[in-house]
Amino acid sequence: MPERSIFAEIVIPVPVDGVFTYEIPISMVERARVGQSVIVPFGEKKLYTGIIASLTETPPEGFKIKSILDISDDRPTITAKQLELWQWTATYYMCPIGDVYKAAVPVGLRPDSQSKVLPVREKEPSADQLGSDESAVFAVLTRDEEATIEQLAKITKLKNIIAVVKRLVDKDFALITEELRDVPRQRLQKVVRLSERITDADMLNRMLALLTRSKKQHDTLNWIAGFLGSSAFNGKSVQMKIVIEKVPTTPSVIKSLIEKGFLVEDSEDTTRLQPENSLQSKSELNPYQQQALDEIHRHFETKQTVLLHGITGSGKTEIYIHLIDETLKTGRRVLYLLPEIALTTQIVQRLKRHFGGKVGVYHSKYSSSERAALWKNQLYGDEPYQIVLGVRSSIFLPMDNLGLVIVDEEHENSYKQFDPAPRYNARDLAVVLAMQHKAKVLLGSATPSLESYFNAKQGRYGLVELTHRHGAAVLPEIEIVDTKLERRKKLMKQCFSQTLLSSIDNALSKDEQVILFQNRRGYSPFLECTECGYVPKCKHCDVSLTYHKGIERLVCHYCGYSVAAVTTCDHCHQSTMRLAGFGTERIEDELKQIFPQANIARLDTDTTRTKHGGENIIRDFQERRINILIGTQMVSKGLDFGHVNIVGILNADNMLSFPDFRAYERSFQLMAQVSGRAGRKDKTGKVIIQTSNPENSIIRQVVANDYQAMYDTQMAERTQFFYPPVCRFIYITLKHRDRQTVEDGARELFGLVSKVGGITPLGPTTPAINRIQNLYLMNITIKLSKADTMQSKLGLQQAIDFFLQLPKYKNVMIMANVDPM
Repeated sequence: MPERSIFAEIVIPVPVDGVFTYEIPISMVERARVGQSVIVPFGEKKLYTGIIASLTETPPEGFKIKSILDISDDRPTITAKQLELWQWTATYYMCPIGDVYKAAVPVGLRPDSQSKVLPVREKEPSADQLGSDESAVFAVLTRDEEATIEQLAKITKLKNIIAVVKRLVDKDFALITEELRDVPRQRLQKVVRLSERITDADMLNRMLALLTRSKKQHDTLNWIAGFLGSSAFNGKSVQMKIVIEKVPTTPSVIKSLIEKGFLVEDSEDTTRLQPENSLQSKSELNPYQQQALDEIHRHFETKQTVLLHGITGSGKTEIYIHLIDETLKTGRRVLYLLPEIALTTQIVQRLKRHFGGKVGVYHSKYSSSERAALWKNQLYGDEPYQIVLGVRSSIFLPMDNLGLVIVDEEHENSYKQFDPAPRYNARDLAVVLAMQHKAKVLLGSATPSLESYFNAKQGRYGLVELTHRHGAAVLPEIEIVDTKLERRKKLMKQCFSQTLLSSIDNALSKDEQVILFQNRRGYSPFLECTECGYVPKCKHCDVSLTYHKGIERLVCHYCGYSVAAVTTCDHCHQSTMRLAGFGTERIEDELKQIFPQANIARLDTDTTRTKHGGENIIRDFQERRINILIGTQMVSKGLDFGHVNIVGILNADNMLSFPDFRAYERSFQLMAQVSGRAGRKDKTGKVIIQTSNPENSIIRQVVANDYQAMYDTQMAERTQFFYPPVCRFIYITLKHRDRQTVEDGARELFGLVSKVGGITPLGPTTPAINRIQNLYLMNITIKLSKADTMQSKLGLQQAIDFFLQLPKYKNVMIMANVDPM
């Protein structure tokens, strides 16, 4: 056993710069490895799960060193490549590496004092399954239903409480959660398989002969056997809902077969259920798709990253499938990134039809336990997924032998994390990740971000253009409605033009579907007194409260504060409060009155809060149980529906007038993407854009589907004013409870950063919403030349560190947002 002390640099999930040094007890030295999880004390009473970043025999000087309490697992929690990506992310995005750790690793793998623990009620341990410490903790959990790790430590007096809890979790007797709502609902489906007595085809035929008088039972058993093929005699199963749908049959018929002993019913996790013989082969590419695929291959010979610019409905996903298949045949894995959880449903269905159980899914609607299980499976499971499909946090998953990263809808700002830190962009991190693995990156979009298209035009990325829609589909007809003129003629009904209502009515009469886009959720953006102009505001934020009719409350969309809806003005006490503006909830309400026979649904943050909320709405729309779908920008993100003939953009002006230099680029992207949902099969769809400014250049470019014109005009402005992508931006936001302190601090910091070479500071400015959660805000914008970004950011960070050491400003919070979107 080693006699010399060993010290570890530990990453702890706290927002403090740097790593922390701990001594490794002699008894643990031989087990210690970089990447392992360890339990460490932090501060007076807190316990955290840290990650060993490095080991050294040289102790730090000048302070007392604490010892780690336990090594959670002899196997590492992260790989060397992941640690390298964390360090790069922390440096580039100007945040502590502890913030990266907290964002990257599911809470089930990094429990701390405040983590909640719940017992697994379905399992009762036998006497020999738990040690004495584990039994003590389990007894508390079963008695109290739940407890934090800190509470368990106080009750049981165990110093190694986190290690004990993790052992219970590993044995499936407990769950670690961030919140009570995080308790995982097992994703189990009812399945059926042939009974064990049906051992071969001859026995199957004898069983079928016994069912000649019951045709439905005969046909059901015969279909199941045919669907499963030779695997039917080896215990393979099929989901009961698939049997009911495909035969078709009924649950009572299946129940009879079970009672007669022909079938066995069970429940299984459906992630790997699809039998290999049910997989579909790749579709043959059309000439345009094949040409695009060939060009991608040519670019990959010399470039790591390729941008596929394909118009909506051009069949980009089928090209992705071909590239995935090629990558898997080389023995390498694929990471497929999507901007929105709602998109995963359709894409998972398509990928599983081709690749079956090789596909895994990872996103925040899954519980922490489910995410932790996938993480461990990818790291050291017997059958890691060959394809992982997920949203931005998937970029931090352990992906050994990565060969290809696909970033679908790469222009989406959902790839950018805003709060909390790290404020990373998963699209850009995908390029860094691929460089580590010597993998390739394919960025795909019908409306690429100016940054990516600029990189392609500069030769940093390969560029492939796909300009034809797939099959017989053609681009939709786009009609502009001048709402100013319509109102003057009194042809507007609420927020609907006569043109739009007539088109909706016509589509419904033909059993076609409609999508309406309004980028504002809630019933009404605000209430206003018609007598004195009073508007109810949030008491914590400088913003009006949004009215939500479903819950009859006024809600702040920034901090969550809410009050009961009011009909009487708080200022003049008159009953003169009126609704102002339209949100998705109000549009739904109005349309139900205009088209009472139609089935209408919403797709927005309010209707997709539950784990399967968005998935259910999309499935119902896809299966035509919904006639009209109203949504925020969620409806613009790559969804593919074959029977949508009308798309309505209710208010283009809101997007175009947003005070941001990217407003025109984003407006083009949103309108073009929403328009692309119409007419995706053999019918020509129609898009109706309502605006008070029909001559706006962006609207004209959307009508012409002229991305190149939008890019050229926007780049001319960005170049003239030295804006991204010609340079880089960093937004520095200062926060403090006292307005004067934050204003003085902003001026002081502006003076400090003005002395840093290679940067141009702008400001300080007061943001449009200058108070959020009782904190006043001030902004400084930093322009950096792309040539010396890292050196300039180092100087900027030093200026911020110096500022925070000034006594007057030690309590000012500073947020750095690198490459904001």
